[in-house]
Amino acid sequence: MEAYAARHHVPIINEQGRRAFLQVIEEAKPHRVLEIGTAIGYSALLMAQHGAEDVQITTLELSEERARLAESFWERSPYKERINLHLGDAGELLQGLPRPEGGFDFVFIDAAKGQYVDYFQKIQPLLAEKAVILADNVLFRGYVLGQEKPPRRFKTIVKRLQQYLQLVQETPGYSTKILVNGDGLAVTYKGLISEAGFGFEKT
Repeated sequence: MEAYAARHHVPIINEQGRRAFLQVIEEAKPHRVLEIGTAIGYSALLMAQHGAEDVQITTLELSEERARLAESFWERSPYKERINLHLGDAGELLQGLPRPEGGFDFVFIDAAKGQYVDYFQKIQPLLAEKAVILADNVLFRGYVLGQEKPPRRFKTIVKRLQQYLQLVQETPGYSTKILVNGDGLAVTYKGLISEAGFGFEKT
C-alpha cells in the first residue's frame, strides 16, 4: 500500500507522522473508531491492527474509486470484517450516521482540511463520554502556526485549520496537544486529561 501510494501520489500518513499516529492508537486502544477520510484504507488497517481486540471501524470516503481500492486492500487482510465503509460526502454522512452503543471513543480526521471545524461540530453527538479525536495535517506545511505567509491558494485552508486549533483549545471539556511529527497531528481529549494540556511534542 505504501508503494502504491508513492507511485500514484495518494496522500497517506507519512513515516514521521505514522510513528506518532501509532503511539496515540496504542495508548488509546480504541474500541469504536470513526474515520473521516478513508483514501486507500491504509490508516484504517493500522487502527484495526493496533486498536483494541474488538475494535470496529466506521470510515467515510467521498471518492468511489478510492473506496473500492481500499476495500480491495482490506480483502487481503485479516481485518476486513472490522471495517465498515460509508461512501459519500462526510459533512452529509455525519448528520445521519448512527451512533454506536456507547458512542465512538476514537475519531481520526484526515479529509478536507477546510472542513475540520464542521466535522468537529458534527461528531459531538456521536462521541463516547471519554474519547480521543486525532486530526492530521493541522500544521499544513508549517504555515498554520509559522511566521511565513501561505501562498494565496492555501490561505483559506490555513485560516480554517487555525480556527480548528482554536476551537479544540477553547471548547469546554476538551484538552489538546499537538505532535509536530510529519505535517502535525492534533490530539484532542474529551473527558480525559492530557498530561501536557495544550502544547507541542515530538515523538
